[in-house]
Amino acid sequence: MTRGALLWLLAGAVCLAPAAAMAAPAIDAGSVAFGSESASDEARAVVDWIAASADNRGMPFVIIDKIAAKVFVFDAQGHLLGAAAALLGLGHGDDSVPGIGLRKLATIRPEERTTPAGRFEAALGHDFEQDILWVDYGSSLSLHRVIVGSASDRRHARLASPTPLDNRISYGCINVPAGFYDTVVAPAFKGTVGIVYILPETRSIEAVFAMAPKPAAP
Repeated sequence: MTRGALLWLLAGAVCLAPAAAMAAPAIDAGSVAFGSESASDEARAVVDWIAASADNRGMPFVIIDKIAAKVFVFDAQGHLLGAAAALLGLGHGDDSVPGIGLRKLATIRPEERTTPAGRFEAALGHDFEQDILWVDYGSSLSLHRVIVGSASDRRHARLASPTPLDNRISYGCINVPAGFYDTVVAPAFKGTVGIVYILPETRSIEAVFAMAPKPAAP
């Protein structure tokens, strides 16, 4: 998909959002389940909110839990299609540096290599020769197959390790196993726009998503 086609597709999704939100029925909460996959309380709370509010507007959606370094992909009806470990931005934080998408990688400092939190409308596209899932085109944020990078990055080894503590290495993009991208992510988003929810690590989920705040403790 070309840059122009991608922007047209995403713009169309935004323009249709109010009508789609009204037409999309709430997901049957009973159909949303993580199965045998471990998931944080925050990930479960966000999925419950999506199901109750139909915030995905009848489209496939992805949950990216930065703290757990894990990606969950759901179809439009809220059925879990798959989950996998992910590599994320080296820097900790929930915002992108303004203009980061226009800068050369060599100029980006370690603390600026963040994976921003938020709700994003995403679509398949290309970056040079590689097909990817564009999450936020303006900041050059995407989800794609794990790349080799420099030898010192050890990206494949980090993905394979049992702990999320070593999964912070990218410039902000979300790296997933190639097989997971090919068999889960790409088919889920083929021919459609979807929603990517990136959970925060320095804020509450209620501060990032349009969720009702937690009741105050008595």
